[in-house]
Amino acid sequence: MNVMEPSLTGLRVLREIAERGSFTAAATELGYPQSAVSRQVAALERATGVRLFERGPGGVTLTAPGLALLRHAAVALDAPAAADRELKGLAAERSLVRLGAFPSAGTLVVPRTVAALRRSQPGIRVTTREGSTPALVRALRARTLDLAVLALRPPYRPLDDQAPPLECETLLETELLLAVAAEGPLGDRAVVDVAELAGQEWIAGSANPAEPARGVWPGLPGRPRVTRTARDWLTKLHLVAAGNGVTTVPPGPAGAVPPGVRLVKVGGGQAERRRVVLARLPGPRPRALAQVAEALHREAARIAG
Repeated sequence: MNVMEPSLTGLRVLREIAERGSFTAAATELGYPQSAVSRQVAALERATGVRLFERGPGGVTLTAPGLALLRHAAVALDAPAAADRELKGLAAERSLVRLGAFPSAGTLVVPRTVAALRRSQPGIRVTTREGSTPALVRALRARTLDLAVLALRPPYRPLDDQAPPLECETLLETELLLAVAAEGPLGDRAVVDVAELAGQEWIAGSANPAEPARGVWPGLPGRPRVTRTARDWLTKLHLVAAGNGVTTVPPGPAGAVPPGVRLVKVGGGQAERRRVVLARLPGPRPRALAQVAEALHREAARIAG
């Protein structure tokens, strides 16, 4: 029986496309011409005899055989580093947990969790990275992340349409708030009516028209006046403090709000609920992952309290 022999380069390309969501983005990350990435995919599909990607207008997603190959690719790609350490007689690395989070989660819940684990579980090393929910979901599928803290809005649909479904644990149930300048016209208010928001200048989280304008109150009539954009959550809040506009924030990171900013509720409409979840691939959960998850739940409970 013939056994397929995909190259490590091909498997690396497979994982990068799965994580980035497009051939172009994978080529950029790897420093390859896009034609080289396409050739590697073609070679993998010849070696396996199956189609590995579904191509659509929004990018590419893995087919069921592609997901199966990706699972084995992760093992093959991580094996050389482990073998190198063993051959050099190096001590086994501490249990590594790769944690992703949406930007405002990186302000309080993630750093406090990592600090607590450093004190209580020195045998666990946690690496962190920020990203949008779609990017973090792809990274979970690509097995370059073990856990991801994600923010969801109703109706809380599945994170993607791939199988098996990702497992999710709720960390927080929150309500969206409005950040305003403490010395501005809305700074002395506890509640702002949603009708007053239409004429505000907004500080949004993205200048990319393909992404939702994170930071703008959902459902505003007409086109919002986005006058500033910033990817970093704290940068947006400092822009608010300086009187450059308003933006939205979940209530969890309230303790990290800089001076000059007030968080107020928005009335006159349906409350904008948000759910913060911890997501991972299904399957056995190593002890280190379980300990990190428990620490995140403890920190989320402190924030909620």
